[in-house]
Amino acid sequence: MGRKRTYHIFLSDDEKKLLHSTINNKKTCKTIIRRCSILLELDENAPAHLTQMQIAKSYGVSKATVSNIVKAYADGGIKSVTAINRNPNSNARRKADGRTEAEIIRIACGPAPEGRCRWTLRLLEKQVLLELDEPVGRETIRRVLKKRTPSPHE
Repeated sequence: MGRKRTYHIFLSDDEKKLLHSTINNKKTCKTIIRRCSILLELDENAPAHLTQMQIAKSYGVSKATVSNIVKAYADGGIKSVTAINRNPNSNARRKADGRTEAEIIRIACGPAPEGRCRWTLRLLEKQVLLELDEPVGRETIRRVLKKRTPSPHE
């Protein structure tokens, strides 16, 4: 016996039209399309009403994802489901801007340190810290150099 549901979803005709137009829009990302489709499946006015577990299995997502969509709709309506909220102040922003990338490439393309035949990521990390006075991790340096490495056909 499952836990009693706390949220019931009854979509109006306008909300259904908005969800269908969002799904059919070519500029909509897959995440939003999936959220809208799940919300349409959760509508209790629909004749073929599925449980959250059935919807999770049919869309290939976890039950928590379906629960989060239900909670987002209950708290903020359609707008909260059809928008991806990213905080610009989060840690997801780029660690190295264009100037930093250029400096990393300049250092890596320069002569290797004394007693070495080539740069290593650890040596580059130390040199970048000395020259730029800001810590840049080895993984960031690796990504910058990998992105900028010319391919064999160029």
